[in-house]
Amino acid sequence: MEGSHIDLREFIEACKKVSDWKEITGAHWDKQIGALIETTAELVPQPPMLIFDRIQGYPPGFRVVSLMYAAYKRVAVALGLPTDKSKLELIRLAARKIKSARPIPPQEVKTGPVMENVMTGNDVDLFKFPALLFHEHDGGRYMGTGDTLINAEPESGFINMGTYRMQLHDRNLLGLWMSPGQHGRLICMKYWEQGKSCPVVATFGQHPLNFMASNTKLPWGQSELDYVGGLMGRPLEYIRGPITGLPIPARAEIAIEGEVPPPKTDARAEGPYGEWPGYYSGGTIGTGELQPVIRVKAIYHRNDPILEDEAPLWLGAPKMDLNLSAGLLWDQMESAGIQDVVGVYSHTPYLWVVAIKQRYAGHAKQAGMAALACSASARNGRYVVVVDEDIDPTNLKEVMWAMMTRVDPKTNIDIVDKCWSTPLDPRMPPVNRASQDYTNSRGVFYAVRPFEWKEKFPRVSRTSRELREQTIKDFQNIIPFPKM
Repeated sequence: MEGSHIDLREFIEACKKVSDWKEITGAHWDKQIGALIETTAELVPQPPMLIFDRIQGYPPGFRVVSLMYAAYKRVAVALGLPTDKSKLELIRLAARKIKSARPIPPQEVKTGPVMENVMTGNDVDLFKFPALLFHEHDGGRYMGTGDTLINAEPESGFINMGTYRMQLHDRNLLGLWMSPGQHGRLICMKYWEQGKSCPVVATFGQHPLNFMASNTKLPWGQSELDYVGGLMGRPLEYIRGPITGLPIPARAEIAIEGEVPPPKTDARAEGPYGEWPGYYSGGTIGTGELQPVIRVKAIYHRNDPILEDEAPLWLGAPKMDLNLSAGLLWDQMESAGIQDVVGVYSHTPYLWVVAIKQRYAGHAKQAGMAALACSASARNGRYVVVVDEDIDPTNLKEVMWAMMTRVDPKTNIDIVDKCWSTPLDPRMPPVNRASQDYTNSRGVFYAVRPFEWKEKFPRVSRTSRELREQTIKDFQNIIPFPKM
């Protein structure tokens, strides 16, 4: 399936062929669309992709798409992987594709669909697009986090692409929240230290691999644009921005050019905004500080543009059903020398599960400590659960069963303090937040049969996985088993 789609529109059409989708007309951007998206993600297994058109107050064709990655088959489509594999198989295939991809630099083109409509100067108006007031108590409407922000280091020219939330302040002004240490912020700071504004490009609605790459923490100096090309198997086509000189992906739905002035020159109250832990955090409410802004100088968009919604939801309503960081962690653990890792999964950024086939005393602890240390899972976590090979790490029911029956709280839980966290952590003590000590503790649960007497551990009474899968096939037409 590699190369089967070249932009967001073709991806959407490919997804329609392999999973459920719904078009909804007449909904309102003010909380109603957000509530419908959240409720669907929370209550519907493998939720449908939602496409909103004729949004109240906006002309037909100005659309919002959401829940594109909330069903794992659609994630497989995004990565060009087969859709007939299990979730755990796809995690492994995704990791191998990511690991084997070789960077391909982007290719400049003269023009592209994103330039079908151009607004500059006094014509710039971000309210032309149906940005959502998503959560009930959000401080404003947000264009992103279904976005990518592109900027370049002033000395080396290294181009970074990252995803940050962007609040709609005015027709030509966006708020920008970037956590400390993020590469996009570090680049901005280099301009600010010279008293200069940082030139930026941002897109809203893009090839899914653009969005996924912008969420992947690559080492400093490695451009996500090259990374996208490697995953696509061909160069990402871009237009050189007339104002900034930065690359604008040629087939993006909406793009802006602008600048981020030093916060001491121009900054605004940002948020509050419901973040992925399910609380209002970050921005001004989290730090007490005004946050940077983007002064928008030009807007470009396709005819009938599609705004991509990736507003975070509380952890019971996930928008990503196939966490690619799990595949990266799987590879990183094996590279660190952890033997017989048979599965890795992230149910939320707070809960990582590692399945191993125990080979020696201390194997489980080695796996647990490695999961804390590897870069794919080191930031923002809370719990690591190590399970035996008979537990499917993607199945939360099985993971909880292992925790309830194989963990002795006195001897099978480790607490590790001063781990890398984030200002968005709702459990961050005020004293830590005030001193910018963004660390937390982690709990590691060893939900495995004790190695020293695992052969004496009671035998499992569940139906075997093989027999269960065969039974589903035999009776699928009689019992409405969920499609795998």
